Amino acid sequence: QVHLAESGGGLVQAGDSLRLSCAASGRTSSEWVMGWFRQVPGKEREFVAGISGSDLSTRYADSVKGRFTISRDNTKNTVYLQMHSLKPEDTAVYYCACRYRTYVSAQRSVYDYWGVGTQVTVSS
Repeated sequence: QVHLAESGGGLVQAGDSLRLSCAASGRTSSEWVMGWFRQVPGKEREFVAGISGSDLSTRYADSVKGRFTISRDNTKNTVYLQMHSLKPEDTAVYYCACRYRTYVSAQRSVYDYWGVGTQVTVSS
C-alpha cells in the first residue's frame, strides 16, 4: 500500500499563489506517475496536472496551463503543485494521486492511490 498526504491548502485571494505538497509513504517508487486532481461539490473529480517518474514529463489541464507547475522530489517522495494567478474557479479540494505506470494520464480511474485532499479556496 501507498499512503499519500496532501498539505498546503488554504484561503487566498484571486491572483495570489499557493504551493501544495503531497508526501508519499509506504511502498513507493520514483518511477510511478504522480498527479493532482481537484473536485468541487456536485462535480466530478477533474485532472489538474501529472508528472512521470522516468523522464519527468508533465501534462496539464487546459484550465491551468501557464499558471500551475507540477514537480517532484524523489529523494523526499514528494510531489508539488505550484499555483500562480489563482482564480475563484480554482476553488476545490485538491487530491494527490499516484499510479504504477510510466505515462501520465488524465483519467482518474487509472490512478491506484489517493490522498484525502486539501481544501483550496480562492476569494474574489
